[in-house]
Amino acid sequence: MRKLASFFLIFLLSLATHAWGGSIALILSESGGAYGEFAGVLEDVLSGSAWSVSSRIQADAAQLPSSDLVVTAGSDALRKALGRTDSPPIIATLLPRQSYERILAENRKPGRITAIYLDQPAARQAAFLRQLLPDQKRFGVLVSTETRSSLPQFRQAFSNAGLTLDVEDADTERALLPALNTLLERTAALVAIPDNSIYRRNNIKAILITAFRHQRPVIGYSPAFVTAGALAALHTTPTQVARQTADLILAHGISLPQPSGPNQFAVAINSNVAQSLGLKVPDEAAIRRALIADREAR
Repeated sequence: MRKLASFFLIFLLSLATHAWGGSIALILSESGGAYGEFAGVLEDVLSGSAWSVSSRIQADAAQLPSSDLVVTAGSDALRKALGRTDSPPIIATLLPRQSYERILAENRKPGRITAIYLDQPAARQAAFLRQLLPDQKRFGVLVSTETRSSLPQFRQAFSNAGLTLDVEDADTERALLPALNTLLERTAALVAIPDNSIYRRNNIKAILITAFRHQRPVIGYSPAFVTAGALAALHTTPTQVARQTADLILAHGISLPQPSGPNQFAVAINSNVAQSLGLKVPDEAAIRRALIADREAR
């Protein structure tokens, strides 16, 4: 009887833990655009639950309100949250893994923190390339000191998918275009992975023009990249990240799990670029259906 009572006590406590809620301080790097979209969806999904967004502020706000949990959107917002005098649990979103890890290393502040990265899992990226360019097997990647550590997982994922990953270092701006030219001569396409030291606003145009001269497509990681002239991108929308964030909060509360990548994704294709390069590629919906059906890409 005593064991049975203990079991029910533990069961009730577990229910209470999952049902417990509180206030959320939402810190945005900017008020509009992707950050505004994220904020609106997060508030909508959590409405009616035990959790509520008690404040929505920008990263340049002078003061931060107290809360049970902090959700940040973007790099500037995370820096602001880590500058608080108190240490509430933090969920960082809408930033690449390298930015998250660099900011944590700069602050070295103890506390409970997790993240939902924007970076697509390597296996999903490899599956995407198989669907997008099924006749091609060799793809190129530029890396720097910021992204070199991710190469083993990409090599393994590409190998598992029957693809070859070719790599060139581009640690300096002077090395960028020579490395790119060398890489494009050996590969079918450039696969861009988030790297702030390589892909910047002031050199994206030069990268895309160089690739076009080689008649090689660029596979980006955001819709903006595709609009600028990349052939396609596998990415996760702010709405999808917001829903994943809400699911995390409802399932775990302040018992934060380990950082992870996005569990949902979207596909963007620039049909004008495909036509200019003489490429026939499946449409966005067809690729997405194929990836959802591919267990390895989930």
